[in-house]
Amino acid sequence: MAVGYGRPLRILIAKPGLDGHDRGAKIIARALRDAGFEVIYTGLHQTPAMVAEAAVQEDVDAIGLSLLSGAHLTLFPAILEELRRRGGGDKTVFGGGIIPDEDVPALTDAGVAKIFTPGASTHEIVDWIRGNVRPRA
Repeated sequence: MAVGYGRPLRILIAKPGLDGHDRGAKIIARALRDAGFEVIYTGLHQTPAMVAEAAVQEDVDAIGLSLLSGAHLTLFPAILEELRRRGGGDKTVFGGGIIPDEDVPALTDAGVAKIFTPGASTHEIVDWIRGNVRPRA
């Protein structure tokens, strides 16, 4: 639970695109649940519109995107745009996967709050969420 907010943070974990490897996303989802967050996992092969719609419908506080296919420079900004179109532009978006360091500034400029690269621990991710995600009113 987010300290002092009266309810657990709601986090959507999504696997956009054609990337079929979801073990890491499932590990993150489990770690977030174990840390007291409410987690919704979308499953594989989500379009940007599907991710954004789920985030708005589920009224989540944050969205964690997991991508290993190399399409992060296309899919992450598309999801952010879809969120804005649906009135969900205030949601915190973070991501992880196989993302080269040189691509992180472009994703940050697009509106992604944090990128976790391989080797990031679940504790690091949980701590970042606790320190940077606030519940929506």
